[in-house]
Amino acid sequence: MFLEKEIAYLKSQRLARLATVSKALQPDVAPVGFDFDGTYFYVGGINLPTTLKYKNAQNNPKVSLVIDDLESINPWRPRGIKIHGIADFITRQGYVGAGTYIRIKPSEKWSWGVEEPAMREGKPVMKRSKARED
Repeated sequence: MFLEKEIAYLKSQRLARLATVSKALQPDVAPVGFDFDGTYFYVGGINLPTTLKYKNAQNNPKVSLVIDDLESINPWRPRGIKIHGIADFITRQGYVGAGTYIRIKPSEKWSWGVEEPAMREGKPVMKRSKARED
C-alpha cells in the first residue's frame, strides 16, 4: 500500500496523532509515538489499557492516524500521510518496551509532499489509495 519514499518517510518519523471515537461518539485526538513495520502501525504507551485511546479503540476499532511535519518553512513545504484503519491489540516488544500495543491495519491512505511537492500551481496535491483486499 505504501510507496518506497512513503515507507522511508514513515520510518523517519516518531510522532503522530491518533483519532478515536468514544461510545458517546465524541471524537478524540491524542499525540502518540508509533512503530511501523511496513504493514502495521503500533501505538504504545505507559499503562496503555488505562488510556482513553485504548478504551475508545476497544469500543470502535475504526481509527485515523496522521504523521506529518514541515520539511521547510521557507518555502512552506508540508508533508505527511493520513491513514484510516482498523485497530486491534497485540502484546509485543516495541518502542516503549514489552507490553500491549494498539496495532493498526491501514485500509486507506492519503499522502502529500512525500513523493512530490504538496502544492502544484497553487493547488494541493494529495495522493489517495486503498489497501488491496487479501
